[in-house]
Amino acid sequence: MEIIKIGARGSKLSLKQVEEIINKLRELGFEYMTFEIKTYCTRGDVDKVTPLSEVEGSDFFTDTIEKALLNNEIDVAIHSAKDLPRVLPSGLKIVAVTKSINPYDALVVREDLKNCNSLEKLPKGAVIGVSGTRRRQALRKYRSDLRIADIRGNIDERLERLDRGEYDAIIVAACALIRLGLEDRITQEIPFEIIPTHPLQGCLAVETREDNFEIGQIFSVLDSK
Repeated sequence: MEIIKIGARGSKLSLKQVEEIINKLRELGFEYMTFEIKTYCTRGDVDKVTPLSEVEGSDFFTDTIEKALLNNEIDVAIHSAKDLPRVLPSGLKIVAVTKSINPYDALVVREDLKNCNSLEKLPKGAVIGVSGTRRRQALRKYRSDLRIADIRGNIDERLERLDRGEYDAIIVAACALIRLGLEDRITQEIPFEIIPTHPLQGCLAVETREDNFEIGQIFSVLDSK
């Protein structure tokens, strides 16, 4: 078939996720296919002020990509599965959800706190950057003495703010660090008993138009269920 147009966000992590999907297809015998990647800026990429707790379950990180899909600008969209809206736009469907490469949240500490290799060992009153309601509630329950601060931006931006000393530690998805080749920044994979993560953390979702049966059939081979 002709070139398959894939839509995604423009961050390094999103492009790594697209690369992962393409590589999986090629491993399954679709090496003959040609792909074109088109990047989009979503509301979540522009608005770095609104707390994620206020937009969970919405199309905050998918809106412009889904619009492009409905407008036939692209054939398929690749998302972090946990970013999907609770209700998809009419005419779209998810044809595959991949197996998670790592479902845990990761603690990342500042260089001068390397000896604090777990949440338990962080000093009293340490400033920890987090996003999302789940992480905040779990941290307050586990260690009410920590100073929880909101953090937004892509992984590189969050790490830069940590390294500048704005935080003593941050919590991010371990899968994001792994996909970016930053495994060495993981201080601790936080046990689920402390922070239960989103059930789709580390999974990728492939979205297509309902009427695009050929594309749906191709990408459905990646579904882990």
